[in-house]
Amino acid sequence: MVTGENTQMVPTENVCVADEEKILCIVRDMIDTQCHGVRHNINLPASTTVRDLISQVAQQFGYVEDTIGVTYEKQIGAEIHEVNLNENEGRKLCDICLTGMRKHNFTITEKEGTLPQKTESGTSAGTSSSTSGISGASGTSSSYYNGASTSTSTDTCLAYPESYSYATAVIKSDTGYVGLVNQAMTCYLNSLLQTLYMTPEFRNAVYRWEFDGREEDMAKSIPYQLQKLFLLLQTSKKKAIETTDLTKSFGWDSSEVWQQHDVQELCRVMFDALEMKWKKTDQANLINNLYQGKLKDYVKCLECGNESARLDTYLDIPLVIRPFGSNETHGSVDEALQAFVEPETLDGNNQYFCEKCNKKCDAHKGLKFVSFPYMLTLQLKRFDFDYSTLHRIKLNDKMSFPGVLNLNHLIEPEHSGSEESTTSHTLEESSDEGIDEGIEIESSTTGPSSENSSLSSEAAANDKNAKTAGAKGPYVYELFSIMVHSGSAAGGHYYAYIKSFKDGLWYSFNDQHVAKITYDDITKTYGGSSTSRGYYSAAYTSSTNAYMLMYRQIDKQRNKDFIQPENFPEHLKKALQKLKDREEQEIRQRELDKSTCKIKVYYFHPREKRKMEQKLEVHKDKTLKEATEICSKLFCVDKSISLDCCRLVKFDEYQDTLECSFEDEDDTPMGLLLGGVKQAYNFDLLLETKRPEQVFQEYRPGGVTVKLYVADLQNDIIQEPPISVRAYHAQTVAEFKHMVAEVLNVSAAQMRCVLERFHNDLKFLSVPNKTLKTEGFFKSNKVYVEYSGEEDTTHFTHTHFFRLLDRHQNTIRIHVNLPSKSDVEDFLKSNSRHEQLLKNAITSVKSREDSSTSLEIRSKNGSDSLDEGISDRGSDSEIDFKLKKTTLSKSDPSIYHSCQSIDNGRVSPLGSASEGRASSPIGHSSSSQDTSTSAEFSIPTSYRGLCNISDGQDEAADSVLGDLNSREPVEHGESDSEQTAPPSPGERVINDTDFKSEENWDSDCDNDVTITKEEASKRYFHIVHNELDLLTKQRNLTVLVDKRITLGAFKKELEPHVGTSSDNFKVYRVYSNNQEFESIRLTETLSFFEDGKLNIKLGRALKPGEYRVKIYQLLLNDAEPGKFLIDTIFAKGMSVLESKKLIIPEIKEQCGIDIPLERCRLRKKTWRNPGTVYVDNQIYEDEVHIFANWEVFLQILDGPEEMNTTSQLAIFVRRWRPSTYELDPFQEVILSSQTVDDLKEKISEISGIPVEDIEYAKGRGTFPCDISLLEIHSDLDWSPHVTSLNSWPLYICDDGCVLYYRDKTEKLAELSESRKKELQQKENARMARGTVRSSYSPRKERALKIYTDEPPSTCINSSKSSPDLD
Repeated sequence: MVTGENTQMVPTENVCVADEEKILCIVRDMIDTQCHGVRHNINLPASTTVRDLISQVAQQFGYVEDTIGVTYEKQIGAEIHEVNLNENEGRKLCDICLTGMRKHNFTITEKEGTLPQKTESGTSAGTSSSTSGISGASGTSSSYYNGASTSTSTDTCLAYPESYSYATAVIKSDTGYVGLVNQAMTCYLNSLLQTLYMTPEFRNAVYRWEFDGREEDMAKSIPYQLQKLFLLLQTSKKKAIETTDLTKSFGWDSSEVWQQHDVQELCRVMFDALEMKWKKTDQANLINNLYQGKLKDYVKCLECGNESARLDTYLDIPLVIRPFGSNETHGSVDEALQAFVEPETLDGNNQYFCEKCNKKCDAHKGLKFVSFPYMLTLQLKRFDFDYSTLHRIKLNDKMSFPGVLNLNHLIEPEHSGSEESTTSHTLEESSDEGIDEGIEIESSTTGPSSENSSLSSEAAANDKNAKTAGAKGPYVYELFSIMVHSGSAAGGHYYAYIKSFKDGLWYSFNDQHVAKITYDDITKTYGGSSTSRGYYSAAYTSSTNAYMLMYRQIDKQRNKDFIQPENFPEHLKKALQKLKDREEQEIRQRELDKSTCKIKVYYFHPREKRKMEQKLEVHKDKTLKEATEICSKLFCVDKSISLDCCRLVKFDEYQDTLECSFEDEDDTPMGLLLGGVKQAYNFDLLLETKRPEQVFQEYRPGGVTVKLYVADLQNDIIQEPPISVRAYHAQTVAEFKHMVAEVLNVSAAQMRCVLERFHNDLKFLSVPNKTLKTEGFFKSNKVYVEYSGEEDTTHFTHTHFFRLLDRHQNTIRIHVNLPSKSDVEDFLKSNSRHEQLLKNAITSVKSREDSSTSLEIRSKNGSDSLDEGISDRGSDSEIDFKLKKTTLSKSDPSIYHSCQSIDNGRVSPLGSASEGRASSPIGHSSSSQDTSTSAEFSIPTSYRGLCNISDGQDEAADSVLGDLNSREPVEHGESDSEQTAPPSPGERVINDTDFKSEENWDSDCDNDVTITKEEASKRYFHIVHNELDLLTKQRNLTVLVDKRITLGAFKKELEPHVGTSSDNFKVYRVYSNNQEFESIRLTETLSFFEDGKLNIKLGRALKPGEYRVKIYQLLLNDAEPGKFLIDTIFAKGMSVLESKKLIIPEIKEQCGIDIPLERCRLRKKTWRNPGTVYVDNQIYEDEVHIFANWEVFLQILDGPEEMNTTSQLAIFVRRWRPSTYELDPFQEVILSSQTVDDLKEKISEISGIPVEDIEYAKGRGTFPCDISLLEIHSDLDWSPHVTSLNSWPLYICDDGCVLYYRDKTEKLAELSESRKKELQQKENARMARGTVRSSYSPRKERALKIYTDEPPSTCINSSKSSPDLD
């Protein structure tokens, strides 16, 4: 004997056998997860029978021979066919295996209907010995249940028992039952579904129902999905199955499975949904027939014995564990049922009016059972509310329950003549709050030592139950399901203990785990605590106890057995066959996936000029040539390019590099080339094509990838897409050019190559003998090539080639959204009307300020100063001009504002205040165009004053201009920006020193001084796409532009496309989250932008000293006192009267409200509170503080304005009428002095109440200071003993305070109880409407819903109207 491959002993003495052809069998175990994918080689003679092969395989891998299956992967062409050898045991290998092949692949699989078993002394390939998983089936199940391994193996890689295998993970447990997969928090659903499945009468009824709808409606049919689920639970070989199809039929989305609900609530809701779907079918009354009972709600007079009652139906009985306010608990279900029917005595003030006695009498009120259902459901109310801590709690007190329950003593016979007709009545549900899974259940298995005693205990209990079952009466029940809750009121987990009616044994159904349990496990679910801690002894403890019990009536005539598969209805057999076919297809697909290589393939399409991507799925045994053919078909190039002109190469898409080519590997399997079948590969593939006369270049490992961009000087473009070539660091520049010339099929004599090492770092490759490594080539490179020979290459930076490359590297693509032409026309018309108003306001401002301001030029020993008309934050002091000029940043928006509204003859001297007013008019602001938040910056210095510098000031002016052009721009420390746009992720911060100065295009003044420098050259701007949206009429541009262009120049380029000058539109940058912010720095370049999106909106950007203001109308007697009117612009130095004149026409135009000037008042707005009144002669910034995003109230007065000075005080008053419980509307009084006497006199004037009879109180809270009418008379501090309003407890120092007043001689009305209750309801509703609710709300418990097509009302009516069959 000699040793064959892999220790297989091959006989050589027998010449006949030695000369016989051998078959190399490569066997892979797909069952045992510890050796998954490990292969063993077995060399056998061709005459070996298949039976002997299976024996050899079982012996080699340590399996019991009859418990495994072996398949042969027979490859015919490009397809793999699996041959089941267990069906061909009598044949020889030479008859099964293909001839001419060197290797033959075999796979160990699960045998249908059999759990694979390991031999006791067998070894799993390459792993430690393991014991049988079948002989100790019970123990195996227990180990799963406990989540602990029973193995003593030292292998720490797996947390499973030694008997664990792939088969035990997917094949049903030894109990014969299938579990349900927990989707997320659906343990409550799994518990109920397993209980219903283990109910023979319910399961059989579901099986008898036949779906008669369309196939596309199956997914939405709850009965069909429930039927399919039961069918899988009965016939599937898996360990657990999914419930996703059923929950989808409920109408649930993915968020629903993360909400845990009460199992009793689910039972109610699901029964309602099934009743709704089963209408007009044989199962229409199934729920009522099985689960519905009847009880009587009665009141019985204790004097005459007369009883008034009505009949109600119920589906379950809620049993209280601990009565409210009691320290004692009900220790058993029998006690709780007795307490359920215990009557309540109505006596004392709670006596019952007996119609027969015609007086109030003592009575008994309670419930009596009339009939019990066939399936009795008991809910143990373990969830309660602790009123001392205001928390929900769980009661873990002990409540025992019998295996056999006799309820005959609780029955009240139903009489035909009841006093009141039977009405449907649903018992109150109990639901849990904040249930969350994740709390581990307690161990429910016992060790071997106690198993016998447990079984004996169970047998004794069954004997006792059997004796109890002999009691007289029909209502004797046996327990068959216990739905257990483990945890607390804050979180827990549901599972079920269910008794099989087939063998009488109890099983634990814990999601996907099913295991046998003992009687001791059931007694543990009674609950209970070893210590007592007062009233709520079990509060805030996590424990495991029964929550819902299901009993079945013991009735030999009604008790049914489960329908077996051979007795299935015909429609069910067809459905079962479909499920089997689908399952087999899934198994085949899984096996195929284990042999399929999945990798990304890319292809650069020459015509579409883009990189395309596909996912290649190829069998590992397919050759490279076959894979190339598949890829050519994927990219649809097989008809235009022959297979000989295509090849696959190794490619790194992330680094965009070519790794290597597969030379002479056309017949090599893909599994070998790619390194086996893997979940993911760290490289990709690239499909390359060539012309027939070309030769593929060999890509050796270690090279560099070069992307060639060809420059077309004649058309002034860079051709794309680039051409990828492979180069090597050792190559010289001359060799590289020669290689490129061959690829491009051009001459290398006039070729110029430029390497882009980094962005904007171009290197001209001019030295032929230098190597690519010396020139700085990396793993991936960009090289620009030009070969026309039209230019002199002496000075590369002065050539057309260089300018083209420079522009190409700095060109970005921008998508611009423009307003419609009609919007532009409407804006221009409206803007012309506002310009006239602006001129009037400018004239008024200039005439007022010319006499009060002057320019002061200090001597050389002093400092140059400029007293500007529009100062920042209201500063009127003289500021050092050398310091202040630094705020004139080259990024200021003011550079581009026009001076055309001011002629040269009216320009004031340098720094005059009138110039500040003139440069800050209010422009039109369209509400439809200016709705987004913008980032705007204002500059305190008035630059137009530089236009008219007298001869005596030339030296100072030159100094100013010199500093302006030489110093770095400094942004003002207190910018009046409304909101600064946040930089986008990865955005480069651009300093003002990075920007180039540019000319002031908008300057029309002859003497205007150019502050910024003119651009060196016109930047590239090209529109590549222009389209019109037919619905919105908006225009969309796609622009290629040099990113070094300034925003001002970019706006100038857009002027002809927008249809108006750049002064009349603004540019908004759109971020990835669709937020948009205004770009206002006109001298800033677009370098920060790169490729992106811009929105163009009509409207003028803010000038220095201007602020955007929101105007709200003050509505005193409305529930919401502030109503938004318009957005407008105010300027520093403008008076309140001038701002009124500007906004009144805007309000009339936009809101349709005509306001007389003398009845228009502006006042401060602080949230909802109306504050200080602004008088007409006050100046913004000087006397009225103004800031970005300012909000003001506009109050329309009943008569002419009475507030003329700031010393006056405006107060809101309301009269309280206690005799009628009414509040009058708001009134306003204007006080000249802050005294109580003045206040009372004004109130007396408007109310007619004598001064000595007036009482007043200050309102509380924010405007309108609401208070309940039932509380206002007593809760407010009426008539405090003060003489001044600005003293405690009034503290009235500003306008807008609210005071209530009353006539002290008016008496408070007495309210009846009904009137008081009615008024209380009205006041609660009124106060609720006026309350500003917070947007924050804590997490709420979501109601459990199952969505059906029919309205829910039909379900309830139909379910309660069905007759009682008991």
